[in-house]
Amino acid sequence: MHGLVYRGPGQRSWEEVPRPQLRDPGDAIVRLTTSTICGTDLHILKGDVPSVTAGRVLGHEGIGVVTEVGPGVSTFAVDDRVLISCITSCGRCDFCRRQMYSHCRQGGWILGNTIDGTQAEYVRIPFADTSLYALPADGDEEALVMLSDILPTGFECGVLSGQVAPGNTVAIVGAGPIGLAALLTAQLYSPSSVVMIDIDDARLAMAKTFGATTLVNSADGGAVQRVLDLTDGLGVDVAIEAVGVPATFDICQAILAPGGRLANVGVHGAPVSLHLEKLWDRNITITTRLVDTVTTPKLLTMVGTGRLEPRRLVTHRFALHDILQAYDTFEHAAREGALKVILHSDPAASH
Repeated sequence: MHGLVYRGPGQRSWEEVPRPQLRDPGDAIVRLTTSTICGTDLHILKGDVPSVTAGRVLGHEGIGVVTEVGPGVSTFAVDDRVLISCITSCGRCDFCRRQMYSHCRQGGWILGNTIDGTQAEYVRIPFADTSLYALPADGDEEALVMLSDILPTGFECGVLSGQVAPGNTVAIVGAGPIGLAALLTAQLYSPSSVVMIDIDDARLAMAKTFGATTLVNSADGGAVQRVLDLTDGLGVDVAIEAVGVPATFDICQAILAPGGRLANVGVHGAPVSLHLEKLWDRNITITTRLVDTVTTPKLLTMVGTGRLEPRRLVTHRFALHDILQAYDTFEHAAREGALKVILHSDPAASH
């Protein structure tokens, strides 16, 4: 089979790799039908995630069909259609019992990180019973694959950690896929306003169609003052950082009202400055989190009923074997007008 292989910072290749085999009783082998590329994959390619070593097949999002199961798998069977969670959980360890699946003693974020991932024709899923979700036969794969990672990430790490509540003023810094996922799910809690901040006017325009009430282009450095002007100098109740660079974290710190919550979602590859000299007396809460996917069942229900429409995040589609072109498109998102790129497998090529 073939997979997208990380060969060191800035280096990737679509190459022949060994087809995964069952290793443990709880494993399942899944043939990918739909996958996608995450912003975290771009951080990996920059060298920001040292746990990813050369030779790793990337990817942690996908939908597929089960082709093999180990003797310890009781929930799934061959030919089942499944959603692959970006988080692998044993379901038994102390962290899993606390619903901190991202810190599972034997799992967590391992796909495309410490074990081979989903940007391939087949993938091995450890702890399949607690790391896969059954899907209806007629479910829209382009919508449902957003529940592998970005929708629960924006919801849990941004909206829930930020404790968005009815009537709150919310600012989301970064109008990429994660920021837009936070925007979609923040509206479930009826905030009074949602300010979207980005340097790309096209993405801001997209955010407007997703429900943002105010758009702020931060390219000129004046975003903080504009947000303060919008809030009569007070600042916002919740600031969600959805990029992962020092400049956007700085904006979040500077626009918080007293008692505000800063929910960091972005993957940071460089140090940021924490301005305690300004924040020490303002009753500010700062949260960090890796998605635990505890809300995936709830989100599956809402997508199934049409309450959430994550398919709107999809802008580009490629065959899996054209993944290098897909990466080029995703890396140049502003130039290409890209949000989420979908990778569809060719069933004939997987045999």
